[in-house]
Amino acid sequence: MAIKLKSKSDKRRNDYTKLKRKLFFQMLLITVTAAATVYLLRNILRGQIGDRIVQFLIHVFRFDYSIAYTIYQVVFRNNLDTILFVVTLIFLIIFFRFSISWFTQYFDELSIGMDQLLEESDEEITLAPELDFMENKLNQIKRNIEKQKKAALDAEKRKNDLVVYLAHDLKTPLTSVIGYLSLLNEAPDMPPEQKAKYVGITLEKAYRLEQLINEFFEITRFNLQTIVLNKEKINLLFMLQQMADEFYPILTPQGKQVSVHAPEGLTLWGDPDKLARVFNNILKNAIAYSYENSTIEISAKQEDNYIVISFTNQGNPIPQAKLDTIFEKFYRLDSARSTNTGGAGLGLAIAKEIVNAHEGTISVESNTENTVFTVKLPI
Repeated sequence: MAIKLKSKSDKRRNDYTKLKRKLFFQMLLITVTAAATVYLLRNILRGQIGDRIVQFLIHVFRFDYSIAYTIYQVVFRNNLDTILFVVTLIFLIIFFRFSISWFTQYFDELSIGMDQLLEESDEEITLAPELDFMENKLNQIKRNIEKQKKAALDAEKRKNDLVVYLAHDLKTPLTSVIGYLSLLNEAPDMPPEQKAKYVGITLEKAYRLEQLINEFFEITRFNLQTIVLNKEKINLLFMLQQMADEFYPILTPQGKQVSVHAPEGLTLWGDPDKLARVFNNILKNAIAYSYENSTIEISAKQEDNYIVISFTNQGNPIPQAKLDTIFEKFYRLDSARSTNTGGAGLGLAIAKEIVNAHEGTISVESNTENTVFTVKLPI
């Protein structure tokens, strides 16, 4: 069925009917005109025109009738076929000359249309009605070129953003590391307690640098390479509970908890390391933006041929306008790009890349009561 639909579509795009019809009638007109010309000339030269030629010879050259008629007979009647051939040939040359001029107008229109492809204009290319199929093709090519041009500009902008954000995010902790190391270097007799404090801060900033470099490395790798999945059977409840336990040291100081709800024996077919990265990024985001002393709910269940995993947290709602861009690279809810609430803004973008590789979907909903991230993966 799809092949048939495609064939009809191709036929519609290459519909030469109008052009062929016009060419047919044009050639038919030339043929009929030539035949009519021959017929009329033949009758004219044999009829009144013949008499007028004889009268012309009599009045102009003072011939008597018999001589004038003989001249007419010898010059015109005996060479009638030759005269008709020459006159018909002249008519045909004139008609073909006009026909070729008419036909080459289409090439002129196509040439103008080609030039318009390269113009930076929003105007549609317009050709003669007989060339509507070519007009559609040229406009489609023009739209594709504009689309590719926009994609190239967007890619260039993203690359520039990457450089800017990379420089910004790496510079901040690096400046701290250099500053504290300089203090330690300039004051060798610094009290041990203060020295230990500065070493701790320096180490924390160094870890921060490592985290950022790893994030940039991963998003670049995911963009440049096809994600290779090593799929296996995953005990989903065990994975989610283990992940929640790993965040215990971060949750406790803020009075936050994680509650996991999933049926025993719920399994998922996927890459465990990469999916753990997805769930880890979502939970980290939920922890960063949830209220203190609140509980983050993680639930998993099977719906038809999909496993649906949701992360629900209570916190300030995400503005509706930002929900569509939250999975874009370098997006952060805190526009000031504070380092207190997360990484470089790549965590959710990485999560989306991995979920897409599993042919699943990831989405988010937010209201005044809670924010819910939902991952839907095929079984």
